[in-house]
Amino acid sequence: MADEIINRVAQSKLVTFDLEDYYPSGERVLFDISDWLMEGLILREKDFRNYVAEHDWSQHKNQYIALHCSTDAIVPAWAYMLVSVHLTPFVEKVIIGTLEHLETSIYQEIIGNLDVSDYQDKPVIIKGCANKPIPDNAYTMMIQKLHGTARSIMYGEACSSVPLYKKKKNA
Repeated sequence: MADEIINRVAQSKLVTFDLEDYYPSGERVLFDISDWLMEGLILREKDFRNYVAEHDWSQHKNQYIALHCSTDAIVPAWAYMLVSVHLTPFVEKVIIGTLEHLETSIYQEIIGNLDVSDYQDKPVIIKGCANKPIPDNAYTMMIQKLHGTARSIMYGEACSSVPLYKKKKNA
């Protein structure tokens, strides 16, 4: 008589948290304003304002936008603010920075609004493998969100996880 194989992972109280489940749909766009600068380096206010006025902002509907300048131009804050004024009615989010900064900003908002009360005193594993571009910062933000709530926090998969945190027992 063979011994029965028991799936201890399935029987455990371990709760898996997958950041990929919270990845919002919508195109991510790196919007380069250098094309609107004279020789890519000098911002001439009148010309810049004309480019902004003539641009079809509706093409960015439901996008997530990271504004940046790919040249070494010194761009005043008001230029990014002006572009943001025109983008805001159409986009999901606009920031100044890289696509990685954009993803971090998106997740900062999502994680900040999460209710983690369901994870109270439970062992939690933050799933590590993702098919979507989850920024490393999102994992550290999730640790901060769960710290003190979860009984323990691990990273990876249930079959091969890395322990990160264990709540201290009250003496």
